[in-house]
Amino acid sequence: MIQVKNLTKRYGATVAVNDVSFDAKAGEVLGFLGPNGAGKTTTMRILTCYLSADAGTAKVAGYDVFEESIEVRKQIGYLPESAPLYTDMGVLDYLNFIAQIRNIPKSQRKERIREVIDICGLEKVIQKDVGELSKGYRQRLGLSQALIHAPSILILDEATSGLDPSQIIEIRNLIKEIGKEKMIIFSSHILPEVSATCSRILIINEGRLVANGTPEELAGRAKGQEVVHISIRGHREEIEAKLNDLSFVSDYKCVKSDDAILGYRISSQQGNNAAEEIFQFVVDNHWSLSELRQETVSLEDVFLQLTGSEPADNLSNE
Repeated sequence: MIQVKNLTKRYGATVAVNDVSFDAKAGEVLGFLGPNGAGKTTTMRILTCYLSADAGTAKVAGYDVFEESIEVRKQIGYLPESAPLYTDMGVLDYLNFIAQIRNIPKSQRKERIREVIDICGLEKVIQKDVGELSKGYRQRLGLSQALIHAPSILILDEATSGLDPSQIIEIRNLIKEIGKEKMIIFSSHILPEVSATCSRILIINEGRLVANGTPEELAGRAKGQEVVHISIRGHREEIEAKLNDLSFVSDYKCVKSDDAILGYRISSQQGNNAAEEIFQFVVDNHWSLSELRQETVSLEDVFLQLTGSEPADNLSNE
């Protein structure tokens, strides 16, 4: 659905997007994660034909964003960080206006407006003016204008920006539901939003794409070794002598010794299935195993390792 190759955008001496390449497939909710100023919004503006790039190519649903921008805009629903609303219009008047400029035939407008009202949960506010709406309902209305022409792709830039926790959860659930039918790119610098909403994650830092994969894949690439915690019943000298003989164990430490139950934190070389190997090791030696768990690397650890900055972990970026 989206193909980006070697995309570059400069603002004077500043390189906002630096040789970025990625693909996005139908049925994906693709998270675009990075610190403020990383290049997320600039990339989205290029994909939605708001900006031109200095180098590289980008195609949306098979159309070139530089040569066929009108066709690209027909395929995309775009919600920028500040929703494009007119506060002096009524909600229904606004939706009718958007339907007109999207060239939806007059015979179909009423049905499409009703559909986006239902999808975005706007029933309670359809008689109000846009200026009367809360921030949460303004975001819902902004999402409705992105959906009204039934696009195949949604691009949402910081869609939960400035919302309170309950509003964030509502918008998150709405995005998940819409993502069952459409391809979505969802940008944020708030890590829990991306990890809770997206099936695949791109991490961008200082204009460069530094990671691409599912949360599990990114965690697997980031960790330098596997760490397994075990609790076993046996003689310490025997256990440690045999641990010393295991070629895949790079280090271990006894972290608990109570009532003949010994707890160990065992580090293994990257690429080994340490948990499985250690389980078999305990079984072969006829020891009693009371705990075995593998230490996991969180998405926050991955983000910190790849960008060198702490992600926002609050529910609001205010």
